[in-house]
Amino acid sequence: MISVFGSANMDLVAYVSKAPKLGETVAGHRFRTVPGGKGANQAIAAARAGGEVAFLGAVGDDGFGAEMRATLAEAGVDVRGLRQVPGSSGIAHIVVDDDGSNAIIVVPGANGTVTGPSGDDLAVIAASSALLLQLELPMEAVVAAAQAGKVAGVQVFLTPAPARPLPAELLDAVSVIVPNEHEAAAITGVEGPEAALDALLELVDEAVITLGSDGALYGARSGERLRVPSVKVDAVDTTAAGDTFVGALAVARTERRGMADALAFASMAAALSVQREGASTSMPTRRQIEDALA
Repeated sequence: MISVFGSANMDLVAYVSKAPKLGETVAGHRFRTVPGGKGANQAIAAARAGGEVAFLGAVGDDGFGAEMRATLAEAGVDVRGLRQVPGSSGIAHIVVDDDGSNAIIVVPGANGTVTGPSGDDLAVIAASSALLLQLELPMEAVVAAAQAGKVAGVQVFLTPAPARPLPAELLDAVSVIVPNEHEAAAITGVEGPEAALDALLELVDEAVITLGSDGALYGARSGERLRVPSVKVDAVDTTAAGDTFVGALAVARTERRGMADALAFASMAAALSVQREGASTSMPTRRQIEDALA
């Protein structure tokens, strides 16, 4: 089983020809609401990629919360650990331009009330093969969950986004860190993916740096290095590509696939997701990933 301790947001997505600059108003050509949040995205991605997934987090007692719970459940995610709290759910305001690039503002809402895993959460984490974490919950909660995973012998995957300084006690509990190129540079203070990978491996045992259209770079303290090229596609919306990659990667790793195979599986999942609009709505099924690889 894969447990995901993380955020659930409602994505409020505006589509524009060109994103506005500060102080500028532009006309959008479409708007939609899509259940998202990095935690919920990774849970749905992993479930659709064939994993048994439990989500641990919080939503508000508003309509957005009810919709996010239903979306997770429909994707096959166990939502018994998704608590409801008074007030608003988390939201993400997303602007997507005609090139598929995006800019995002996140308002935590109910996610900000999660200060640590509950007793039930700890039991779910301990029963997992992998734990997926991101940084859209309070840092003390992420650290506590990571430490619980380490104590239980669980593979702990960290997506360090939004990028921020990472405490040593968190890094000590992480098995695999999966930043994009910008996050890797922010964490290490080192420019260039190869150099940043070396710096990351001074902090954790394994690292995967996602490079968008340039694929992904993997390294381990054991000395293994892999570069996986991206699948060339016409991107429509890159909003959930990274979360799709991580969810699929975790599924492949829990199935004990070799790293090259796992990265190829995750890269194909991400490539399929960017050809569709939205976050959770863009994620491929296991059948779709395997058919595309074949």
